[in-house]
Amino acid sequence: MSSIDEAVAVGESPIHGRGVFARKRFRKGAYIATFEGRPTEQDGMHVLWILDDEDREIGIEGRNALRFLNHASKPNAEFLGPDLHAVRNIQPGQEITFHYGEAWDDIE
Repeated sequence: MSSIDEAVAVGESPIHGRGVFARKRFRKGAYIATFEGRPTEQDGMHVLWILDDEDREIGIEGRNALRFLNHASKPNAEFLGPDLHAVRNIQPGQEITFHYGEAWDDIE
């Protein structure tokens, strides 16, 4: 696995504010990076909610570049736990997006 700085960069996004952009090509299924931060029970702007092995929700308050991932109704990446993977090929310079969840279904 490569470091997050080799994999992605944060930049101005046409979607919203800042976004995460690929520094290299990722093939479908490839590992991109891990969402890192401190555990939290409070929801917030940069909090990722994942399910643990016992299907309990765990919040992670993002501290690395992945906290700037934007939502897309047809994303090019998804989280498997805290690890982000490509769901289709992603080219260098392309913004990496994921689906925020059911509450965002009607939002492009």
